[in-house]
Amino acid sequence: MMAAIDSTIFQQPFLAACLVLAVVMLVWDTIEVGRNDAANLVNAVFGSRVLRHRTAILVAGVAVVCGATLGSDVIDTARKGIFTPDNFKGVQFGLQAVLTIYVSVYIVDTVLLYGYSGFGMPVSTTACLVFELLGAALAMDLLTDADSVNWSKSGKVVIAIVCSIAMSGVVAFLIQRAVRGAIRDRTTHHATLLLHGGWVGGGMAAGLFYFLLLKGMKDITWVKVFRTEIVEQLGHAVVIFAFWAFFAVVIHLALVRFRQRAADLLFPALAVLGTLAMAFAFGQNDLANCASPGLASIHLIQKGDLHTASKVPIETWMLFACGLLLFWGMTRPRARRVTKAAVSTGSMGDHVALWAPRWCVSLAEYLLRFRSKAPALAPRPSFTEAGKAIHFDALRASVIMAVSASVIATASSMGLPVSTTYVTFAAVVATGMADRIFQRGDAALKLGRAIWVITSWFLAALIAAVAAGLVATAIFRLEIWGMGAVLILNLVLRQKLKTRSDLHQRRVKEQAYERAHPEEFALEDERF
Repeated sequence: MMAAIDSTIFQQPFLAACLVLAVVMLVWDTIEVGRNDAANLVNAVFGSRVLRHRTAILVAGVAVVCGATLGSDVIDTARKGIFTPDNFKGVQFGLQAVLTIYVSVYIVDTVLLYGYSGFGMPVSTTACLVFELLGAALAMDLLTDADSVNWSKSGKVVIAIVCSIAMSGVVAFLIQRAVRGAIRDRTTHHATLLLHGGWVGGGMAAGLFYFLLLKGMKDITWVKVFRTEIVEQLGHAVVIFAFWAFFAVVIHLALVRFRQRAADLLFPALAVLGTLAMAFAFGQNDLANCASPGLASIHLIQKGDLHTASKVPIETWMLFACGLLLFWGMTRPRARRVTKAAVSTGSMGDHVALWAPRWCVSLAEYLLRFRSKAPALAPRPSFTEAGKAIHFDALRASVIMAVSASVIATASSMGLPVSTTYVTFAAVVATGMADRIFQRGDAALKLGRAIWVITSWFLAALIAAVAAGLVATAIFRLEIWGMGAVLILNLVLRQKLKTRSDLHQRRVKEQAYERAHPEEFALEDERF
């Protein structure tokens, strides 16, 4: 259990304010991270209508809490890897400088994530954290003559983020094109799955099982024994092939025994399994984005020692509580905006409710001139009995989740906080390209939206670094007054962003309806 906080701290206004703010903002930011990243966990199963949105959130939420409770090396990377608190030892006001960095990250992060989620824009909570820490730490270095920024580790994290995007996109494209070429749109055709279901489904299940178990859960005792006694003796390639063969046989036997029932459930089941794996990896990886600054602040105030504060182990109950807050954030109504926008960007449907700047759409139209004349491989747009559009089929949903979960679980095992958002978005767009979804309908709008999302990632990094540096400077210089001023600014910006984003969403829906039903508006024009 955490030791009690020394009551004398509350006689020091700045430390007391930092403690209160760290606790409040930890809760606040964890909810914002859950709200923004909900789309990354459920977009495939929701877009394919394998699960209802509420059910998908519940299933993913349980796995998120489990992953967060087990934790990972990522949280140490986030709380002391981007900058080194020890380097403020011996520096005047060093303790205040470190606390200022952590608090500034929260103040910027909460409004940045709120704004992006309000406009339905998936932004990387990982990248925001990294650049907020860099901006705030650099500001403190300039003000205190310290040298705390760990440029080597920061560069490694940024490279890992970029590499994970490339890996997710390339692997997702290749796998989707291979399995689509074999199965086409016969995803529930029993004879086709008897021929291809074993190697396709077995490969997905093997990848999920291997990467999640041996990479994401590598610190569990029995998993360590399995790695030492079996994996290291036989080799990783042999173990993966053995998993593949095992699951292929199990799937084939299920298809022989249960026939059409097994065929109907194969890819939906794999999509749900991928969602569970993805959510577990998310709980491990993205917990660092919201929990580490607050927990590090609490330990720092508790110990009062820059050297030992970052080495204090984080209690399991605190990780569990943070996991519950992530889950709660996923259930917030505004989280659904991110889900819908992410799903629509990679939708196989003809008409989608999206918005992108004119220059992004124009660039997309230019790029689409070079597309091949080959027909789309994705199934024709379809709807559920309730009239809901089916944006992906279950085959594509299972590929998206399998690839995303594997990449993120691998990164977690290496202690690298890669972006769940970037990895999943890359898989969605890449599988869409493999299915040639940009051959019909609102192709320019969907591709333009993808361009706008990627552009916004760079803008978010710049905003995060600059804003965190300015906020840190205000707090360090003005202390309590500076803290109050930036908090008021945070709340004012949130209100303005809420008003503008709500209006924006209404306009997007109206424009989408007009594109889908041009005949109604043509009649109105004739009456005039």
